[in-house]
Amino acid sequence: MRSHVNTLEQISNKQFSRRGFVAIAGTAVLALSACGSPTGDPSTGDSAKLTIGILAAPRSLDPAQLDGGTQSYVWGAIYDTLVYYDNAGKLQPNAAESWEYSDDARTLTFTLRKGMKFSTGAPVTADAVVANLKRNKATPGQQQSKMSAVDSVEAPDANTVVVRFSTPDQSFIYNMALEAGVIADPATVDESRTPTNPVGSGPYVLDTSATVNGSSYVLKRRDDYWNADAYPFATITVRVIADQAATMNALRSGEIDASVVPASQVDSFSPTEFNVVSNSASSAGYLNLADREGTRLKPLGDVRVRQAINMAFDREEIVDKLLAGAGSPTNQQFGRAGEAYDPELERLYEYNPQQAKKLLADAGYPNGFSVNMPSTPMSLPFQPTISQALGDIGIRVSWDPAPAQNATASVAEGKYPMYFFLVGNDVAPRELQRQFHSSSQNPFNWSSPEFERLEKEAHAETDPDRRAEIFKELNAYVVEQALFAPIFFLHSTMVTTKDVKFLGDGTNGFPSIRTFGVAGG
Repeated sequence: MRSHVNTLEQISNKQFSRRGFVAIAGTAVLALSACGSPTGDPSTGDSAKLTIGILAAPRSLDPAQLDGGTQSYVWGAIYDTLVYYDNAGKLQPNAAESWEYSDDARTLTFTLRKGMKFSTGAPVTADAVVANLKRNKATPGQQQSKMSAVDSVEAPDANTVVVRFSTPDQSFIYNMALEAGVIADPATVDESRTPTNPVGSGPYVLDTSATVNGSSYVLKRRDDYWNADAYPFATITVRVIADQAATMNALRSGEIDASVVPASQVDSFSPTEFNVVSNSASSAGYLNLADREGTRLKPLGDVRVRQAINMAFDREEIVDKLLAGAGSPTNQQFGRAGEAYDPELERLYEYNPQQAKKLLADAGYPNGFSVNMPSTPMSLPFQPTISQALGDIGIRVSWDPAPAQNATASVAEGKYPMYFFLVGNDVAPRELQRQFHSSSQNPFNWSSPEFERLEKEAHAETDPDRRAEIFKELNAYVVEQALFAPIFFLHSTMVTTKDVKFLGDGTNGFPSIRTFGVAGG
């Protein structure tokens, strides 16, 4: 049987350079790297400085247009969110000191903490939170789909926000810990300054004299922030770094503080000189078989074709040779640590090219078919393997270049019926919302009566055990219908200098400045 997996060394000599692989490895596991070691008193961090490197600059700092990923190092410092994920991935109070759902899960009440201020000194009130949520719902952009179930938002008093839903939405509270839950100053948010220099409620403000938008963002800690002691770095610089290979070299030489390191390079970092923290299953790599009705590519409308694609990949060999063992094979779209994951589903699609060919023939495609997919920074390291695996069953792939800044837009507009994607694992309600209600993951607006029934039941269920059962049933439907072709869960390893403490354990894959502390602090 012919192997269709190329080692990293083979790949680097083919369609792209090793630089491409290292860059995408950083993207896949939400990589960060720091340029310039922390300074100041390590016991207090009162003058400590940290620079974090990211692959791409924030597209916008306007709350309605915020993206996730490593861009959150910038906006997550400028804006408070209603709640937050702690380093174990649990929701914790933040701007909201408490929250409570009604018995029917259709009303959510937040109680805000008192004494919060925007960076201008203006008070953060319930009216301000209401204005932000209403703006997200009314403004086309990244947050609008996350507000689709919101029927109304009101502030009965200065410290209470009441959200009412037209139908229960279990993902909403989790979204309030991320970009959809940020609190901007409603008095200035519609001004021209907001996309590059917003007025926020968070622990840091932009130092505009030192910031170069698109290149380097310098953040100064606010002395008047309500929880300033939780942030040990007085100054954080977020720098756009295009070459992650150079970042690895800088980490070895002591010029930077921290980075996610590819598995093949971990052994080069001595534990006596660096802190090494390994995290499992931080993100997932998969083919999104998005055109499930076959509107742009007719074959994808047949479930047998989608199942054939799932049988085309030798997932164990991909993990072993392409990921250097730093991952695990999977048939599932939902994260392994979440309530939807079911180990039994891993048996559904074994590597079987002959059976895949038979399914294609049964569907009316004995000679296969051709497809164009976008070549993005995410797909580059895996393109030879994908092309060969699909080619072995008769599916001919052509790759269209899509620059990093256009990677998401190229799939969100529905130009491509299928494409490779990498995304961080999350809680099941947010994974459900992201995979089926965002333009980048469901550009053809696919749905089905059975899917909608299961989704509605999952959102309406308030008992955790019963909800987990429904999510597993929904996951089984997704896998059996082959809506995606999941390939692997990607593990990650964070390496820091001895001056920096990494506080995460991999449970929470959301990039946050909260995951770093000063060693000894």
